[in-house]
Amino acid sequence: MIIVTGGAGFIGSNLIRALNERGESNILLVDHLVNGRKMLNIADLNIADYMDKSEFIEQIKSPTFLNGVRAIFHQGACSATTEWDGQFVMKNNYDYSKRLLHCCIEKNIPFIYASSASVYGNGDHGFSVDRRCEHPINMYAYSKFQFDQYVRRLLPETTSPIVGFRYFNVYGPREQHKGSMSSTAFHFNQQVIEHKIAKLFEGCDGAANGEQRRDFVYVGDVVDVNLWFLDHPELRGIYNVGTGKAETFNNVARAVIEWHKEGNIEYIPFPEHLKGAYQSYTQADISGLKTAGYAKDFLTVKQGVTKYLDWLNLGVN
Repeated sequence: MIIVTGGAGFIGSNLIRALNERGESNILLVDHLVNGRKMLNIADLNIADYMDKSEFIEQIKSPTFLNGVRAIFHQGACSATTEWDGQFVMKNNYDYSKRLLHCCIEKNIPFIYASSASVYGNGDHGFSVDRRCEHPINMYAYSKFQFDQYVRRLLPETTSPIVGFRYFNVYGPREQHKGSMSSTAFHFNQQVIEHKIAKLFEGCDGAANGEQRRDFVYVGDVVDVNLWFLDHPELRGIYNVGTGKAETFNNVARAVIEWHKEGNIEYIPFPEHLKGAYQSYTQADISGLKTAGYAKDFLTVKQGVTKYLDWLNLGVN
């Protein structure tokens, strides 16, 4: 059996879909479906069982519960960067992850988990997997950073397969439940459909209007990286998962407008509440992935957005 926590979420549900395409259906999906609309992400997936996160946390205390498990993809977390209840975030993202990690080490189960590029903060020191680059600026980022630190301390003490992925700006199918936290590609698509206008922030941090740049990575590429490491359990460590190339928000908007063959860009004032807590530039250093042997090309924004909108608006997989 394979376990996917956060399996009804964005990346988790895409992982399960890809596993299904490999012929895998002996999958335990773990989630916390307070938002029942997430079931739309999993209605077309084949799994062996579903378990609520709270029950799963209790069950892993049993010494035999994880017997026969081939791998765990730990995607479950509180992912809201605007959540400032530190106790809540650390309990869900740090304590939970530690508990599951130790269970996997005890049984030598490959543990593949989601970290985040948010650990780099405003990126003043770069985006390499290096302590000198890491300076989280919100609770979500801190919880991910602190778990990475915990993993770093444990790695020399075990030979168990442990891999963490620092996801950059992921976009693509099955993210609609995230609301305001959905990608700009999702929001621009809705705006163009409804108003024929894509709304972008005015310039900030020295960038011109809409010229803030991020490393936008298509969810299918993220899934491919996860499965490649599943197939290479000899590899361990923490890796950036992005394209390695920053593109502008203008590029994302233009790709959406080009797909619809109509629409314009409108620039709106930069929100006060985001000043000092916004990444105007991200670009993954993916040298670690390349050194590990991962050689598949990542989609550009134009390629990925086109594929995403085909799925979002036409139902094309």
